[in-house]
Amino acid sequence: MMHDALHNIDLITYDLDGTLLDSAPDLALAIDDMLRAMALAPAGIDRVREWVGNGSRRLVERALVHAGARGPDSAQLDEALALFMQFYARHLVSNTRCYPGVMACLEAQRERGIAQALVTNKPSRFIAPLLEATGLEGFFSHTLGGDALAQKKPDPAPLLHIARALDIAPERAMMIGDSRSDVQAARAAGFRCLAVTYGYNHGEPIAALNPDHLLDSLEELV
Repeated sequence: MMHDALHNIDLITYDLDGTLLDSAPDLALAIDDMLRAMALAPAGIDRVREWVGNGSRRLVERALVHAGARGPDSAQLDEALALFMQFYARHLVSNTRCYPGVMACLEAQRERGIAQALVTNKPSRFIAPLLEATGLEGFFSHTLGGDALAQKKPDPAPLLHIARALDIAPERAMMIGDSRSDVQAARAAGFRCLAVTYGYNHGEPIAALNPDHLLDSLEELV
């Protein structure tokens, strides 16, 4: 029996980090390598998990501030971001894995004929290698990285861009994510919102944001 969340849905847009993939271990490796290269103390995976979700530049800025670089200037932030990108390219798929139930969910929606797209704040250059390495390539008609448009989540622009590209009304679309950026973007775009209880939401329970649906596993949508 189809889950209630899928009724009258023609499009699902998915977040990537913390929703489909547990990528925090590799992000943490890259952040710690970056900090060491700048003679700063490493942060560790637990802190990095709380910083993920607003794009690479914000992740790097949070790491610098935590390490004692109060109010890092633009030049220092640019240097750190370049280092992070370099190290993350090396670690991209060292430890990153799909969450349980993800593959089954994607396959089920493909069989139902529901359009599926990926909307992430991760830089576009990393999306295809990640999808290929984790077996998720081929499920999405569109993928949109955080640097593809002038705005990124929680702005609704990326979601509306996908809806227009597929000629699907926002009220027949749903965003699936793990963080407040996903919930806020969905509401602003007129999408329904489904949140997962795992993932990275800056150390806060996602249930407090009252998404339309809340699941412990995407396998519940099979």
